[in-house]
Order: sequence, then C-alpha cells, then structure tokens
Amino acid sequence: MKIKNKSVVVTGAAGGIGSALCRALAAGGANVVVSDLNLEAAQSLASEIGGHAVQCDVSNALNIDALIEQAEGAVGPIDLFVSNAGFGVGEPSHAASADDAVWQKNWELHVMAHVWAARNLLPKMIERGDGYLVNVASAAGLLVQIGDAAYSATKHAAVSLADSLAIAHGHQGVKISVVCPQYVNTNILAISEAERQQNLPGVITPEQCAERILEGIDEERFMILTHPEVAGYYQNRANDPDRWVQGMQRYRAAVVDEHGQVDFRKIFGVH
Repeated sequence: MKIKNKSVVVTGAAGGIGSALCRALAAGGANVVVSDLNLEAAQSLASEIGGHAVQCDVSNALNIDALIEQAEGAVGPIDLFVSNAGFGVGEPSHAASADDAVWQKNWELHVMAHVWAARNLLPKMIERGDGYLVNVASAAGLLVQIGDAAYSATKHAAVSLADSLAIAHGHQGVKISVVCPQYVNTNILAISEAERQQNLPGVITPEQCAERILEGIDEERFMILTHPEVAGYYQNRANDPDRWVQGMQRYRAAVVDEHGQVDFRKIFGVH
C-alpha cells in the first residue's frame, strides 16, 4: 500500500515504535490519527505531525469502536489501522506465577484489541474491496520471551490471529500484516539511559523499526520482520524443536540473574 493521502490510525502511538511510526507515516503524506491512553502525549505528537489525537484504552471493545468512529469523523474511512498497543511486566517467579489480572491484560491488549478492531473495520473494508490491518506482535510470537510467559503466549496468539485474517479475507481485497520486532531501543529495555546510548548488538532504534515496518506495508508483506535474523531463529526452531528448546534452556541460564529475572545487561554485554 502506498501511504500518501491514506487515512491511518495507530494505537499505542505516543512513544517508542508507535510515535516513530506516526512521524514516518505523516512524513510520507498519510493522514494520521494518533491514539494512546495518554491523551496529553498523543495531542503533543499530533500537533507536531499535523495529525489528530484520540485517547483510547484498547483493552475494551467499546473504546475501540469509539476510537474508530472519532477517527472516521476526522479523516474519513480508515485505509490502514495499526494495532500497536502492548504490555509486559514479566513474572515474579516461575513461568505460571503472574496473576490472572496480568494474563487478562496481556490477552486484551495483544489479542482482543486486534479482534475488536477487525470486527469493526473488516465489514467496511470488505465492502470497499480495500483496506489494511497491521497487527504489531513480537519476535516472541515466533520464538519466546524469557521471563514473561503471558507476553509470549499472547503474542503467539496475535500471530495466529493474523494468519486467520489473511487467509480468510485476502481474496476480498483486505491486506493483513503482522509485525514481529525483536529488541528496539526504548525504555522497555530494563537498562539505563546511558547504557541504551551504547551500540547494543541486535538492537535497532524506533525510527529504524518504523522505516522497516513502512517498507513491509509498501510491499504488502504478511510477516514484517524488522530484525532479519529472526527468520533464521524461527527456521532453526521449525527444523528441530527439541534442539531449539535445549538451546534456549542454556541461553536462559546465561542471561537470568540470581533472582531468576532476565538481566538485559547480560543479553547485550553491557558492563
């Protein structure tokens, strides 16, 4: 899809990948609706890029319906909807130790938010014979996020949902992409600001991530891998799942701290 003059909604848009994507979309000539739970941040970004701000907590279907209604009122029928909002807090001890509320929030943000957006927009896009849904998942949706089973499980579900949407509706003119980034240099990385300024291996900037997402949208690729090396990891898993799990067990042992929590300094070799 060529984004010039297209009407676009981005959720989780006020920081990180979302804000970089909004800036890149606006620079490419799109009419951007900046949606975030943080209205002040969304308004600031919208003012900067000449877009429109809408506050939305995407963990509720009615909120997403209201977001789409407001967006359509501002920019007309939605050509491209980027469902980007996410959440992750890890787990206090063993892999099933996060409480039900954490699992539920992961489920709502990483799966149902995509479902609710699609439920609203698909009939309109099918009627027009055109439209694009982009679900931002994670490399964890193909592999695993050590230390956060709820995040991993729901990101896998997000990838599977995108599969279903693409297979069911590709013949009706609706394009689907699922984005599976690995490490992006935002405050989600549990290291200091000074450490994030280092040249961290395997880490890209939000701007680089946004650029690669837009390349994927331009080419209408189903799976957008902002980190090309993830394809190799995914292939290794598919080729020999038992060997892959054993390798990940060794990797986990190398990167967790004495409390069983992932130490990003060990992952990136920060000292």
